[in-house]
Amino acid sequence: MTEDFDALLLLSFGGPEGPEQVMPFLENVTRGRGIPRERLESVAEHYLHFGGISPINRINRELIDAIRAELGDRGENLPVYFGNRNWHPFIEDTVAQMQADGIRRAAVFSTSAWGGYSGCTQYQEDIARARGAVGDDAPELQKLRQYFDHPLLIEMFADGVVDAVAKLPEELRAQARLVFTAHSIPLRAVDRCGPSLYPRQVGYSASLIAAAAGFDDYDVVWQSRSGPPQVPWLEPDVGDHLAVLAESGVKAVVVCPVGFVADHIEVIWDLDSELAEQAADLGVALARATTPNAQSRFARLALDLLDEVRQGREASRVVGAEPVPGYGSSVNGRFCTAECEASAAAAASARPSSGSR
Repeated sequence: MTEDFDALLLLSFGGPEGPEQVMPFLENVTRGRGIPRERLESVAEHYLHFGGISPINRINRELIDAIRAELGDRGENLPVYFGNRNWHPFIEDTVAQMQADGIRRAAVFSTSAWGGYSGCTQYQEDIARARGAVGDDAPELQKLRQYFDHPLLIEMFADGVVDAVAKLPEELRAQARLVFTAHSIPLRAVDRCGPSLYPRQVGYSASLIAAAAGFDDYDVVWQSRSGPPQVPWLEPDVGDHLAVLAESGVKAVVVCPVGFVADHIEVIWDLDSELAEQAADLGVALARATTPNAQSRFARLALDLLDEVRQGREASRVVGAEPVPGYGSSVNGRFCTAECEASAAAAASARPSSGSR
């Protein structure tokens, strides 16, 4: 079954683009979660270390340029829009502009490859909330599927791993330990959208990337946890794991931030700054694999997901040794699970929050 769209919307998390925006941005991200002010101020320092600017908006604009270039090469004149959950351009404003431009039906490419609440369901809620804010004439928006096992994603990360190995001292390359890391989540959220959906998908993607990069053995760890220490999150933490590796005699580590499709704050601060400093103190050579960022292959991946729906064809995926974990929307589907659909419906029926901006 083929489906037509008259626009593509890139939907992302958002980030500040100046020091005066940092705290308002963090307040948006954490609204309703009871995060203490001092914790926000601590996180704000990570952004202020880089001038109060997160790279994420710049990278997304560059990716949109790459998508437009790819569309141009294909002779397609499909408008591409940009919206965020937590900062300008807010998705509500973008959808209002799409409505004013006469867009009736758009596909949505999110900058998360994963299932689970924050990686998929919350984007469905963003879509529903934005359409509700615009009203009855809002464009229909269909989120494209999760892509954690797409051949181009695996290829980009595998190439990043190979390039990172080459940055290590030559005498240490053969013994380098490959460590995959992704954003941790509270254990209470692990089964929210299916049994261990998110960590199973991260593990599955790691297995595909490791095989493509020529590694038989690797580790999967977690990073960037927040909240009170008494609340359990996915472990081990990447810093704790690095200490264990160093104690066991490992002299070189390649870290692949598989859970991130762009080099934003959780990558350039948590890994390139904190983890790199820890590795130096431990005497471990550390090389970090790049993320897809705005590569032309990432643009082609987005358009391939679009074509899966427009052409009604089977999804492009790498076949691994294990069964594919639940991957959410099929060619004709729109939601991960019934819970995901119900959550989006609830967001659609809720009144837009006056504090969403």
